[in-house]
Amino acid sequence: MRTVDDLIASKPRAENIIKPDALVIDALRELDQVNLSYLIVMEGNTYKGVFSERDYSRNVVLKGRSSNSAKVQEVMTTELPVVSPQDTVEHCMTLMTRNKARYLVALDNDQFMGIITIHDLLRLVLANKAEAFDDTLANKLIDINEGRGRIY
Repeated sequence: MRTVDDLIASKPRAENIIKPDALVIDALRELDQVNLSYLIVMEGNTYKGVFSERDYSRNVVLKGRSSNSAKVQEVMTTELPVVSPQDTVEHCMTLMTRNKARYLVALDNDQFMGIITIHDLLRLVLANKAEAFDDTLANKLIDINEGRGRIY
């Protein structure tokens, strides 16, 4: 059974990091540059939270804040489900579903390891599709994931 440790080890070193006192407009530019939906908010080596496109839409746009004056720490998500290195991928999926979360924080004895995303889990399931799906459904899911088609 795959674990959080396996998932983190398979990911490239995170470069989508921003400081909590950065302006939201700078975070949006960084999101565009790294072509991801989230940034890891770090103060030195200390994990503080995640800033995502969802945080921007809900905590800046809908609340009438300005991207040019609001700071990331004012709008970021700080309460994410936490997993440890020995937790299984199945446990991660359960936590995401139960908490309606797109991200999990991986901590090892309170030391930040990384972020597990819903896309990390989807890639793993698709890579091991024979164990999870029959070939027809798995191929349709791969086509969708690679932008080649739609299931109606």
